[in-house]
Amino acid sequence: MEKVVIIGTGCAGLTAAIYTARANLSPLVLTGTMPGGLLTTTSTVENFPGFPEGVDGYELMVRMQQQAEKFGARIQLLQAVESVDLSKRPFKLVIDGQEIVTETLIIATGAGHRHIGLESEHLLEKKGVTYCATCDGAWPMFRNQPLVVVGGGDSACEEANYLTRFGSVVHLVHRRDSLRASKIMADRALANPKIKPVWNSIVTEVLDVKQDKVTGVRLKNTVTGEESILPCAGVFVAIGHVPNTQIFAGQIEIDENGYVIRKEGSQTSVPGVFVAGDCSDHVYRQAITAAGMGCAAAIDAERFLGALNQ
Repeated sequence: MEKVVIIGTGCAGLTAAIYTARANLSPLVLTGTMPGGLLTTTSTVENFPGFPEGVDGYELMVRMQQQAEKFGARIQLLQAVESVDLSKRPFKLVIDGQEIVTETLIIATGAGHRHIGLESEHLLEKKGVTYCATCDGAWPMFRNQPLVVVGGGDSACEEANYLTRFGSVVHLVHRRDSLRASKIMADRALANPKIKPVWNSIVTEVLDVKQDKVTGVRLKNTVTGEESILPCAGVFVAIGHVPNTQIFAGQIEIDENGYVIRKEGSQTSVPGVFVAGDCSDHVYRQAITAAGMGCAAAIDAERFLGALNQ
C-alpha cells in the first residue's frame, strides 16, 4: 500500500515529490513516457526564479528529480499507466500489468502537443513535420533550408528564434494579423531578420506526401480565401497543448477541453485525488505556476492522510 503516488515528472509532479518526500511519505513517482515533461524540450528557461542567467530546461528537471530523490522519493522510469480505478479508496493503478494500490493520488500528467489535424501532417511526422524545435531543429535536413513555424504564442516565437540558428529563413505562419505571445517574446521574434511573419494564414496541407518528405505547405488566407504554396524543408507545429487526462475520463470531473476541474485547493471531484500543473491549468501554463500547484497538491495530500489517521 502506497501512501502517495504521483503521476508525472514535470515541474508539478517533481515539486509534489519534493514536498511529500520531505514529509516522510516516501512517494512513488511515475514518469510516464516523457520524463521531465515538456520543459525538457525547452532550450533556455529565462523566467524561473533563481536563475538570472537562465537555465536549460532539461537541466532544471534533472536537478528537481535529484532533489526529490535526496529526500526519499522513488522514481519509476518510463512507466505508462494503463488504467486507474478511482471508484473507491484505496485507489488502484495498473502499470505494465502490475497493480499498484495507493491511499492518495496526485495527477500531474501535464499536456501534449496539439496537432493541426491534417492527414498530410500525420503522414509526414518525423519526415519534416515536428513539434519540438529544440529536439529536432538541428537535424541535417533542416540546415540552411527555409522552415515554417505554425503558431502565434510564446512557444511559436521561441521555436522560430531557435530555428534561425539552423534554417536559412523561418516563416512564422499565424492565423491572425498579430501575435498573441507575450510582448517580450513577440518583439524578439519580429526583430529577428531571419523570421518572416505570414499573417492571416492557415496551413491546409503539408507537401509532399508522394515524395515522403516535406517540400512545402499549402496556405489559405483567412481574410481573402486565397491559396498559395510556401516552399520549406520543415514544419514545426506550435499551436498549443492538449491535457494528458484521457485515462481519467469518466472517473473524475474533467471540462470540455480535457482539463481536470479543481475543487477546493488542489482537490478533484474524488476525495484523496489531487491535481497539479498543466493538466488542470488552461490559463497560466508556466513552469513556476506548475511548481506552485505541485506544492499545494503535496500539502493537501499530506493533510488528507493526516486526517485519516486521527
